[in-house]
Amino acid sequence: MEYLEKINDWFWNDYVWLPENFTWADIKNTRTVNYAQFSDLYFAFIVAVALLIIRYILEQVLFAPVGVALGLKHRRQHAPGNALLEKAFKENGTLGEKQVAGLALQLEWSERRVERWLRRKLSRSKPSTLNKFTESAWRFTFYLGAFSYGLYSLWDKPWLWDTDHCWYDYPHHSVSDEVWWYYMLELGFYWSLTFSQFMDTKRKDFAQMFVHHIVTILLLTFSWTSNLFRIGTLVLVIHDFADVPLEAAKMAKYVENQKVADWSFALFTVAWLVSRLGLYPYRVIYGTVWSALLIVPMFPAYYVFNALLCALQVLHIVWTWMIVRITLRALSPTDPGVKDLRSDSDAASVSSDSSSAAATSKKTS
Repeated sequence: MEYLEKINDWFWNDYVWLPENFTWADIKNTRTVNYAQFSDLYFAFIVAVALLIIRYILEQVLFAPVGVALGLKHRRQHAPGNALLEKAFKENGTLGEKQVAGLALQLEWSERRVERWLRRKLSRSKPSTLNKFTESAWRFTFYLGAFSYGLYSLWDKPWLWDTDHCWYDYPHHSVSDEVWWYYMLELGFYWSLTFSQFMDTKRKDFAQMFVHHIVTILLLTFSWTSNLFRIGTLVLVIHDFADVPLEAAKMAKYVENQKVADWSFALFTVAWLVSRLGLYPYRVIYGTVWSALLIVPMFPAYYVFNALLCALQVLHIVWTWMIVRITLRALSPTDPGVKDLRSDSDAASVSSDSSSAAATSKKTS
């Protein structure tokens, strides 16, 4: 027991988490002032569970009916049960001509009937377009609400307009109720995304998104623990800004409304470039790398926090490269694979469709 206490004391060493000459007692809650407390972070798990329940209800009661009203269908045709074909499909996934012929012989079916069963089974194993639509509808709803609430919470805060206020008088930064809730909602949401990612539609950028969620959770946890929540709120509101039109573009794509998808993707592209390659590096990264050095004494947790901020920027650059690459390929009249492009990510998928439509429009004008 004594050994565990030593580990706990070492981990929560004031020198690691706070600037020199400050202790945890300096940011302990009082009757009149509330500070960010590590114990608050447990509440994020409750929020995550609540959001998963709310998501399920909204998908079933609202988003799915809206998708059906817009022309989407529920699950595809069900392949009738067949033990032999089920076993072959489970072991191989896709079957060659010889395997299909052998199964047809064993079942005394025609090869076409076996192929039809396999197509239905494969189609059934993939998420329907309606499922993708409801997932995007949920994310669109949350990002729009979170971005709006974030602006409401921060509008009268000085650090929204001048990032130097993220460091003035640090760590004596009290937390208002609206900022507290903003942080817990966002952290809970990213925990819910991390949990649900293994059940949602598997996307080609699964690994990047998983890393993104983990880095974001670590960022929020580190910033809250060290009372660096002011810079953390800026990271959140900047990120939510571009996600709103992206999810709108995906929903429009799923219901085959190409015009809305094109305009939404164009808005997303501008929002992405302004927020992820503009505001984030020049307001957040610049503030933590340069301005903070002139105002606050450095400490170990700050370097970890700053490294996570930079890691997030690396992901932004990678995704920007993917989007631009797919867009340029789609616009290229000499690329024979434009019509059959498979996106690396959802953003690139919308990009490919939008750019192809634009290219077609140019050719016919």
